[in-house]
Amino acid sequence: MSITTICVLGGSGFVGRHVCAALAARGYRVRVPTRDRERAKHLTMLPTVELIAADVHDAATLKELLQGCDAVINLVGVLHGGRGKVGFAAAHVELARKLVAACRQTGAGGVRRLLQMSALNAAPDGPSDYLRSKGEAEAILKSSGLDVTIFRPSVIFGREDNFLNMFATLLKCFPAMIVPAARARFQPVCVSDVAHAFAEALAQQDSIGKSYDLCGPKVYTLKELAEFVAHTTGVRRLIFGADSALTHVMAFAMECLPGKMMSLDNVRSMALDSVCNGCAFPFGIVPESVEAVAPAWLAYRTPRGRYAHFRDRTQR
Repeated sequence: MSITTICVLGGSGFVGRHVCAALAARGYRVRVPTRDRERAKHLTMLPTVELIAADVHDAATLKELLQGCDAVINLVGVLHGGRGKVGFAAAHVELARKLVAACRQTGAGGVRRLLQMSALNAAPDGPSDYLRSKGEAEAILKSSGLDVTIFRPSVIFGREDNFLNMFATLLKCFPAMIVPAARARFQPVCVSDVAHAFAEALAQQDSIGKSYDLCGPKVYTLKELAEFVAHTTGVRRLIFGADSALTHVMAFAMECLPGKMMSLDNVRSMALDSVCNGCAFPFGIVPESVEAVAPAWLAYRTPRGRYAHFRDRTQR
């Protein structure tokens, strides 16, 4: 069946904006539900993207959203559970169940094609609530009978990320940095490569029923990434790695702050290395490295970079 119209859940987020752009560039019509149109206004520049005010966690609304669609991409995810927010179970597990039901109930024969954003190390018996809920969602989709493709990335980086940019902000604000879980290992993957993989999978019939681990070309510890950001932004700071005890104390304290930077559940997730063990990137995509991409936007955080950026904007 030819795919022309795709509903992207979580399309207004960091990864979503890149996935929507990749789909629009290939001529797909893209439907993006959002509870905050202002947060998603950047997508209005894409000619084939339609924004719809909707709550995807409402089962009846979800069914209506899929009417007329040929495929659905689920990018919805939360890194921190807890009160006052959609928790892990609701965001990952319950939404997966509602999505499967909506796909089956929509139109003649329903929507069969479904692409899911999961996470590296996701498993029902994982060490953290985040990884367990992602693993449970995978199990629900794999047993659904739908044409499912699952992507399991390591940490994703890009111009609008809350990862490398967070390090840059903290390094600028403090004379020294203590990095919790400093020896946790990651294989960061560029957001544009992730978006390319999602778009390419729609055209690849043999991707149905498969799960793909997505990683960049190099493994780093968390401390090494902080040092890279410091070097790239020209900030000279003392950077220390916290041991296990201090990491848990720091994570507990950060849980109490607005806009959590880290939680104890994150620390439990980082007990497992977020690396791909040499797995090749799918569809012939050659992933870009942190060193090749990140300096393009981190450079604006240097004094010279900020001045150049100002001159570009004022055309002087």
